[in-house]
Amino acid sequence: MKNWTSRRSALASGAAVSAFLIASAGGGAPACAADAPAANSSEVAEVIVTAQKRSENINDVPVSVTAISGEKLDVIRSSGGDIRVLSARVPSVLLESSFGRTFPRPYIRGLGNTDFDLNASQPVSFVYDEVVLENPILKGLPLFDIDQVEALRGPQGTLFGRNTPAGVLKFDSAKPTQTFGGYAQASYGTYGTTNLEGAVSGPIMPGVLAGRFSALYQHRDDWIDNTFTHQNNATGGYDEYALRGQLLFTPNEQFTALAGAHYMHLDGTPQIFRANIIQPGSNDFVPGFEPDKIAQDAQPRSTQKVELSGANVKMTYDFGGPVLTSITAYEHAKVFSRGDIDGGFGAVFAPPSGPGLIPFPSESADGLPYHAQWSQELRLAGARDALTYTLGAFYFFEDVKIDSFDYNTLAGGAEDGFARQHQKTNAWALFGNADYKLMADWTIGGGLRYSNDQKDFSAQRYISPIGGGPIGPLTANPSSDDVSFNVNTTYALNQDVNLYARIAKGYRAPSIQGRLLFGDTISVATKETNMSYEAGVKGDFFERKVRMDADVFYYRVSDLQLTAVGGGANFNRLINAEHADGYGFEFNAEARPVDRLVLTAGLSYNHTRIDDPNLATQPCGAPCTVLDPPGALPGTVNINGNSLPNAPRWVGNLTAGYSIPVGTGEIFAFTDWAYRSKVNFFLYESTEFSSDYLLEGGLRIGYRAEAGKWEAALFGRNITNHISLEGAIDFDNLTGFINDPRTWGVEVKTIF
Repeated sequence: MKNWTSRRSALASGAAVSAFLIASAGGGAPACAADAPAANSSEVAEVIVTAQKRSENINDVPVSVTAISGEKLDVIRSSGGDIRVLSARVPSVLLESSFGRTFPRPYIRGLGNTDFDLNASQPVSFVYDEVVLENPILKGLPLFDIDQVEALRGPQGTLFGRNTPAGVLKFDSAKPTQTFGGYAQASYGTYGTTNLEGAVSGPIMPGVLAGRFSALYQHRDDWIDNTFTHQNNATGGYDEYALRGQLLFTPNEQFTALAGAHYMHLDGTPQIFRANIIQPGSNDFVPGFEPDKIAQDAQPRSTQKVELSGANVKMTYDFGGPVLTSITAYEHAKVFSRGDIDGGFGAVFAPPSGPGLIPFPSESADGLPYHAQWSQELRLAGARDALTYTLGAFYFFEDVKIDSFDYNTLAGGAEDGFARQHQKTNAWALFGNADYKLMADWTIGGGLRYSNDQKDFSAQRYISPIGGGPIGPLTANPSSDDVSFNVNTTYALNQDVNLYARIAKGYRAPSIQGRLLFGDTISVATKETNMSYEAGVKGDFFERKVRMDADVFYYRVSDLQLTAVGGGANFNRLINAEHADGYGFEFNAEARPVDRLVLTAGLSYNHTRIDDPNLATQPCGAPCTVLDPPGALPGTVNINGNSLPNAPRWVGNLTAGYSIPVGTGEIFAFTDWAYRSKVNFFLYESTEFSSDYLLEGGLRIGYRAEAGKWEAALFGRNITNHISLEGAIDFDNLTGFINDPRTWGVEVKTIF
């Protein structure tokens, strides 16, 4: 995909690619949990993770894991970024969304789900403060006042349960402290992008009760002109705020209780779909494409409103060795999102129409009028001599209602279609995990988890937009159980370097799709399992000036759940592929070659392949160039051998930070770059519905006072203004959506 950029930006982009390749070849690495501009230290700091639900040095964990500190996260999301800023910032991790700032679609090692429905099942789990967030809307909870993010690659079913065959993204917020403190930061940038964030923490009853309150406000002005309505700055903006409160109760040395509650409100713009921005016969943008202009008739009615709220309580009791932990949580979501799906105006049978060919108009909405999730985990963890163990039980319940609407754009947006889905999920599990130190330098470990899932689903169409009449209720009640496991071993070459190997099986429960606005049937995908094998090395090198880890992996998925999106109509169909294979490598490193200079880099290679000789799907309804052979049924193509959707072969990232002492403070500079190679957007392969690469860079220059008491900085995001397709809509025309353009801004921060 040729990017929309000036000649100067293209040269800068090429220079950045060269810098990334040089750094990678020289042993640099991806964004680990290093301080975001360089700290005055000649050694890499120890990184502690909780990938095995206990605190451990990242080098000792027999799992492919990358950690990103809250400080670095603040840098990469400094221009109002949402959860998608993590895309390509971690090896083998990609995130995109056809919904907007919420409903991210994550992929790890090429495994993900392109489903856009509000009950979509994803193979990457999000765990926020030890609470699983199942619904994709919940996964859009804003990142603020974060202590650390961990990306766990490969199946994590033993400790994290169902729907983790690809991996886990784990988020830990900053916790209450027994000393008073906090921070406040504010930024302002291009398009009126405003970020206000802060937290205050400290004792309420010294030694017994402490609290922390955090808040976030994000805003962007509308910045995209609508040439059809002749309105400047018509869309593209948002207002979002979020709150979090926590209380930590420590009445004695044995018992602790941490209670938290959070709320988020978004009033914004759905993903902007742009009609016919792709040149037929290529994946280039059409001549004259401008990211700050659209031509849509339904845009004035587009809206997106999201409310998320939740509460949780974590209690621990120390029996003088074994520690009992209970985590009880409730999550709630309410959503309504309406948008112009065809991305243009009019239709060929109702001129004027455009841009390009608009076979028919499409304007629709989805909503969650009701959503509730309850979860409960109990676990007992301890150690005895050479044995470390965790035993536990888990329960999960979700009740969700999904409304789908269709509107007649040519009749001024009058409602002409309505359908509803209702799904209840009950799931429970028992699990155990243990490590045993055979000798001082050799540890073996493993675990088992039994999972049981039951779903009760119904769907009904009340009004058909295409004259199909009412239908339903149609029902499905799939149930399944499975045993996940992992076996691992770690061998210490010396006190700084470990070798590890891991075999793991992951599991995804059956999924249901019943979007009946245009279809007359529901589809069910049976359970999916993933057998994964990996081996790697982790350690500190050159007198702790370098931390590095690298791994190789291979996996084979059985009954892979896939979503056949689009085709000739705007609905989804779930299918199972007999198998899919993936293999590759991942590399992380952090280096502090001299005082005040920090370098990090990361690189991954993923090769994915669908292995099912009889698997076929319907290709694009738009006039695209399909590259797959015909399927057995007319109107289908065979997709055996294709790579998985949104599965780039290469992902790389690079950061560099340097500071210079000035008086009692310092001037600092920090740059970060993220790259992903070519992706196909759908199960079938076509010339048009793909993106050759995406490269985004950031820059931050500022002054930090003594002890970091305050700082002021100038920042830029996507500084080369590289614009690329991030996804497409294939049922009507050559419609696509893109990444954000370049932004510049200023930020101030104080710590107290």
